[in-house]
Order: sequence, then C-alpha cells, then structure tokens
Amino acid sequence: MIEKINNNKALKIIAMLFKTIISFFIIVVISIIFIQRISNNKISLGGYSLFTIASESMVPKYEVFDMIVAKKVNTNDIKVGDDVVYLGNKSDFAGKIVTHEVIKIDKIDGNTYFHTKGLANDIEDPLVSSDQIMGRVCFKSHILSLVSKIVNNIYGFYFVIFVPFAILLVMEIIDIVYERRDRKS
Repeated sequence: MIEKINNNKALKIIAMLFKTIISFFIIVVISIIFIQRISNNKISLGGYSLFTIASESMVPKYEVFDMIVAKKVNTNDIKVGDDVVYLGNKSDFAGKIVTHEVIKIDKIDGNTYFHTKGLANDIEDPLVSSDQIMGRVCFKSHILSLVSKIVNNIYGFYFVIFVPFAILLVMEIIDIVYERRDRKS
C-alpha cells in the first residue's frame, strides 16, 4: 500500500497535505499552550490576550477550560456588566488571574475601583483597582475552547495530540526509508 501511494502522484499529494495539516494543528495547539503557560498570560498581540477559564465561577457563560480573548482597554471605558480579567491581590484571589463580571464601579479619591463577582458566586470579590485590570473580555473562542477541553482531558490529549504526532512520525520514517531505497536504485 505504501508503495502504491509513492507511485501515485495524487495519493502522494494527499498524503503530503494530510501530514501538513496534522503538523500545523499540532504546532498551533502546542504554541498556544506554551505561550500561555510560559508567559503566565503576560504576552499579548495588539493588546489582545488569551486566557483559559480555570473555575466554575462564571457558569453558565464560561465553562472550565473555555478560552477567552481579552483586550487591554482604558479602564474608564469599562462599564457595569462587562466581563474583565484582573490579577487578584487580596485574600484567596492573591496572585490569581480572575475573570468576573463588573457589578458596580466606584470613584474614590480620583481612583477607579471595580466591584466584581462571578455569575455562579454568592459573594462579590475584593475591590479591584484600575491597575489590576488586564483587559475586558471580547469573546469566547469556541474552537479554541473545544481544543482546550479535549487537550486537558487525558483521552483527548492522547487522541488529538499523541496519536496524530505518532502517525506523522511513522509517515516521516516511511518517507525516509523509501527515499533511501530510491537513491540506491
């Protein structure tokens, strides 16, 4: 069968296209995970950053492992009802990146403070100052959310990352073997 593919130009092009798609998919998924984890969500592109939802505090709007895109904005443009991403600095929130809804805005001594709360939470968060705000949520990426949910599941990781990588590796080994054989002929 492998020889049949190597002798048929159309099948060879399809196999090459298949390898390219698998390679591209693996590179994109690994790049997104790598950039997000290594940069601790500090890298943005044109003011846009990608975040992964880590808790159920915003259910039903955002589920665990949903991926959202937030844009760095002037905090004066944030309104009640907006979902914001901020870096917590008090109590249980200290050092955690949080995505919650703005429920009230206060101006105290010329500074802006946001009252935020998760949709599924009963109590509001500690006050959030303007300098804690990392961005306002623009949208949830349904495709990246699906990929994130699959990759963060052990079986999904196995079938979406490991198996395609193994197939790609086997296809490359077969290509090398046939290229060497063709050179000897």
